[in-house]
Amino acid sequence: MPKLLQRLMGVCVTVAVALPAAPVAASEGNASLFSAEQSVSGIKTSVSRASLFTAEVDPFGSISNPMDMPRPRPLLYTDAEPVAIEGGPEEIYPPTPGPSYSSADLECLAEALYFEARGEGRDGQAAVAEVILNRVESKNFPSSVCDVVNQPSQFSYTIGGRKTIRNKSTYRRVLAVAEEALDGSPRGLTNGATYFHSTSVRPNWSHRFFQTARIGRHIFYSPKQRIASN
Repeated sequence: MPKLLQRLMGVCVTVAVALPAAPVAASEGNASLFSAEQSVSGIKTSVSRASLFTAEVDPFGSISNPMDMPRPRPLLYTDAEPVAIEGGPEEIYPPTPGPSYSSADLECLAEALYFEARGEGRDGQAAVAEVILNRVESKNFPSSVCDVVNQPSQFSYTIGGRKTIRNKSTYRRVLAVAEEALDGSPRGLTNGATYFHSTSVRPNWSHRFFQTARIGRHIFYSPKQRIASN
């Protein structure tokens, strides 16, 4: 019997030596996630991947998923505050500015071009628009397009009451010319003229001003007097 016990003990010792040591689980005892990684390299790889892609927070409560990190808002300028649309995407470009003139200005200028220059070419119509806008900027005339156009006895079509626009296609053409003029189209046709008249008439005031241009059936004048040359 003693000999049988000795043989059994020898077999148990051999088996115990041959078996590998059991791995230390990350969840056993008070060991942290990082101490478990240092113990077994195989567990380290699996735990790191799990924490990177599946874990919401790490043991210290910080965000583990880089897609959950807050993104800085883009700034319009370096010193500017971010501009955001509530409930929508962030606004990173300034809004496009609207026209600097009113709809009344556009209607008054287009109406004047229709009745004073609808038979002229595009340059002839633009030249009349120049005269009206030059008057708006002059201290000798009213400061708005409608006030200039409706100034008593200045434009022949305003005499005797309001006229009716009958040709819609022609009106659309002069409307486009008026819009370009109000948008800031260069005024290089009349050399600063503030007066004009048809070639079919010769008003008394024409000899007091300097003729600056003749376009189509209109002659244009500036209030500057002609300077005699030596």
